[in-house]
Amino acid sequence: MFAAGVATITDRELLSSMIGVQGLIYCKQESKLTPLQGAVARVTCETSDEYGYEAEDVTVLSQATDAKGYFLATLSPSEVKDYKKKRIKECRAFLELSPADTCSFPTEINRGISGAILQNYRLLENKQEMKLFTVGPFVFSPEESDQDKSIPNGY
Repeated sequence: MFAAGVATITDRELLSSMIGVQGLIYCKQESKLTPLQGAVARVTCETSDEYGYEAEDVTVLSQATDAKGYFLATLSPSEVKDYKKKRIKECRAFLELSPADTCSFPTEINRGISGAILQNYRLLENKQEMKLFTVGPFVFSPEESDQDKSIPNGY
């Protein structure tokens, strides 16, 4: 069941419950978009310690996409070392891996290379409360474009 409305991310409260990031990944060949089964997205969150100093980033990979190109990545507080002392500064979702040799180049569509910033979430209240973010859709292509070369590795 969805809670009403959409909330904006604030750092300390983000790790108070499980977070999820969902989206779609496609292969774009010419003008045709096809769901890409078996693709993986990555979610990386910058953190700071209890004193405001940079701490180790937290990174999770999504499950492989299904036949419709859907992915879900989850992160629970128990997976983050010293989560009660850490503060999330910013989280981004990236294209990580394509299973298709014929469609393996990430594109910058919807910030697939540079990272889509997680900003708004819906609160899911079923078995376990989850803050669910939606990104994308992300797109792989059969060849690298000049525009995508200017953003090496999404950093």
